[in-house]
Amino acid sequence: MPATTTMTQPTTAAPAVAPTTWQIDPSHSTAEFAVRHMMVSTVKGHVSSVEGTISLDETDLAHSSVTVSLDAASIDTREPKRDVHLRSADFLDVEQFPKITFSSTRIEHDRDGYRIVGDLTVRDVTREMGLMAAFEGQQRDPWGGERAGFTAQGAIDRRDFGLTWNQPLPGAGIMLGNDVRISIELEAVLKT
Repeated sequence: MPATTTMTQPTTAAPAVAPTTWQIDPSHSTAEFAVRHMMVSTVKGHVSSVEGTISLDETDLAHSSVTVSLDAASIDTREPKRDVHLRSADFLDVEQFPKITFSSTRIEHDRDGYRIVGDLTVRDVTREMGLMAAFEGQQRDPWGGERAGFTAQGAIDRRDFGLTWNQPLPGAGIMLGNDVRISIELEAVLKT
């Protein structure tokens, strides 16, 4: 009996798909923050002017990247006097440092999802931080464009960026907590 031979078809690798570039839509994106106040409550605010780009590699999200720039003067906590103080040299010093920036250096994937690690720069001080991120979906808009949504959450210690202003309370404790929780909602438009 002749020996049987098994023929296999040569396999070809799928063609590489170039990453797509998405422009963050400032009118549909925001960066929010939350800080403990007087040790009894939490004050929230947002930075409304958000710009940047996302390079999305849909075949391997770990090869994607994001850069974001926030206009520090657009900080809003719904209290004008507090906003003026936050823009002052005690905090963000927007006259000298008008931008807060984040640039990813790597994207990690684990069972909990995707973690974007990058360099956050506040007041000309750069520190590495991580954000847990999620892709919220993609949709065609009525004008023929393609839009996608992304969310991210993380936290920083404000003292790491020179934001050390505080005030002791009469009994015990301090006016402001040091941990700042960050929540980002981005809508982006496909450019290429």
